[in-house]
Amino acid sequence: MKFNNLQKPFFMLVVRSLLFLIFQLLIALTFLLSSEPDSWNASAAWWPFAIIFTDLACLALLIRFYRQEGKNFWDVFRIEKRFIKSDLQFMLGFLVISGPIGYLPNVLTAKWLFGDPQIALDLLVRPLPAWAAITSAALFPILQGLVEIPTYMLFSMPRLEQKMRPWLAVALASFFLSFQHVFAPLLFDGRFITYRLVMFLPFAILIALVMRSRPRLMPYIAVIHVLMDLSVAVMFLMVMK
Repeated sequence: MKFNNLQKPFFMLVVRSLLFLIFQLLIALTFLLSSEPDSWNASAAWWPFAIIFTDLACLALLIRFYRQEGKNFWDVFRIEKRFIKSDLQFMLGFLVISGPIGYLPNVLTAKWLFGDPQIALDLLVRPLPAWAAITSAALFPILQGLVEIPTYMLFSMPRLEQKMRPWLAVALASFFLSFQHVFAPLLFDGRFITYRLVMFLPFAILIALVMRSRPRLMPYIAVIHVLMDLSVAVMFLMVMK
């Protein structure tokens, strides 16, 4: 499939959500063929693998699209030595601000919608076999750190900004970064869908603004992202079968 330069950034905005859905469908089909009575609900527990497969596909797309522009995708993780001191100082301030922005909407939205944040967490983090939980813990955080933010904020957003007003490019990148969580996993529960849509939106807006002004911070943001998702992966280890 070929895309022109206008189509690529829009495609990358939506492809992760589509792939999450496709992989969950395939997992649900596997359960259905094995006579699982509630195959869709069973598939929801395996959403880390839908993300792993999606990240691998998106990584290949990013490498390909950057190469078509005569660039190297891996350069986005290159540390610019002359800015190390100022960038580390900026990141310290970023951590102070981003902590509450990343955490509070998650907890407050869950409490608002479910009455108890633990209910939302139990829907999200479900027991997996030991091998699956360990594989998720090993691959999920690293691949997310490499692919997720670069997809929306370093590939799509700056290319969209060449075609539209900056605020609209920021809004689209932020929205789709948050929106993809609806499909990881997709549960046909209005409260859970709203929770997954809203929980990361303020953090997504913050990340978009930071990446737009200082894209060279990507290697530091990637490390923070890996650590954030590692905390989720540890939860799977705590509830594994």
